[in-house]
Amino acid sequence: MSRRVLCVLHQAHSTTGQVGIALRQLGHQVQVVRPLVGQRLPRQIERFDGLVVFGGPMSANDDHLSGIRMELQLIERWMHLDRPVWGICLGAQLMARVLGSRVFTHHRDQVEIGWYPIKPLGQGKQIFGPLSRVYQWHREGYHLPHGAIRLASGVVDGHFEEQAFRVGDHGLATQFHPEMHPRMMNRWLARAGHMLDLPGAMNINNHRGGLTRYYPKQSRWLKQTLDRWLESDL
Repeated sequence: MSRRVLCVLHQAHSTTGQVGIALRQLGHQVQVVRPLVGQRLPRQIERFDGLVVFGGPMSANDDHLSGIRMELQLIERWMHLDRPVWGICLGAQLMARVLGSRVFTHHRDQVEIGWYPIKPLGQGKQIFGPLSRVYQWHREGYHLPHGAIRLASGVVDGHFEEQAFRVGDHGLATQFHPEMHPRMMNRWLARAGHMLDLPGAMNINNHRGGLTRYYPKQSRWLKQTLDRWLESDL
């Protein structure tokens, strides 16, 4: 069955990446909205079957941005509809805030930029399966929200413990970027390559080498998981 999925992006040049590609390959319809560049949210969000909130360079704590306030309200409304929602990086942090948790920078100013190992836990072992390394690009994290189920943790000492959680039957949050594909990585490295000098960031060889070693598995996992997520069968 074809579903309609609303995708929230945060910059004029941002794309849905591998998420949009996989959704269309599965036969679903994708609509994009960018509240932070002045676009209005659809009035009747009930017309959509799924919501994906992507990442971005801003903070989930940027309440001075009307787009961030708008997205927090959207996520809260959507959760009341009890339909599939997936928060990616910033989107996961916004979900955590809606659920009453705190979003923060690392106490030692560490970041995760590159391919990092994660440890699936509990239900996460079934959801993530053999996925062991994922693509990250973030400098903030969150505490596990009350009532949420931890699905994966970080395994690098001194970095970010919370990597994925589930809330209810329909909510999924991942700190990492499953939407990344090679063109997107190259664009991020060109626009923000200076961030590889930040504490904890991986070097360029990790980024490039991961396209061969880890990206194919992450891409296959994404397509399978998107299908199950929309069917509420995680």
